Amino acid sequence: MAKTNFANVDEYISGQPKAAKVALQLVRSTIRKALPGAEEVISYKMPAYKLHGGIALYFAGWRQHYSLYPAGQRLVAALKDQLASHKVSKGTIRFPLSEPVPVEVIERIAKFRAKELAQGEKSHITP
Repeated sequence: MAKTNFANVDEYISGQPKAAKVALQLVRSTIRKALPGAEEVISYKMPAYKLHGGIALYFAGWRQHYSLYPAGQRLVAALKDQLASHKVSKGTIRFPLSEPVPVEVIERIAKFRAKELAQGEKSHITP
């Protein structure tokens, strides 16, 4: 059985499938660069970035893809052109491991979420 109680993000990434590790390191560094004041934590058993009293962004690795959460209505609408080639559903944006990490898109997502939190807005995830 795979480990699920991670102490930190390094431990989370090291426990991921081999194909996901490199991508997740790049996702992590992109988010940290975009959100320099955010606190990196483990929440709901995945990496998360706390900012302005809330979670700005989560990420998780899977066998075939990695995901970012939450993808609320405003975020998806504001970045619809950049997200058009990615699967977006129920608050989740999926990125295939078989493609290069879209660093600029992830940076925009992180900054958008930081702005939402700074303005005291919830993500309004569609069911």
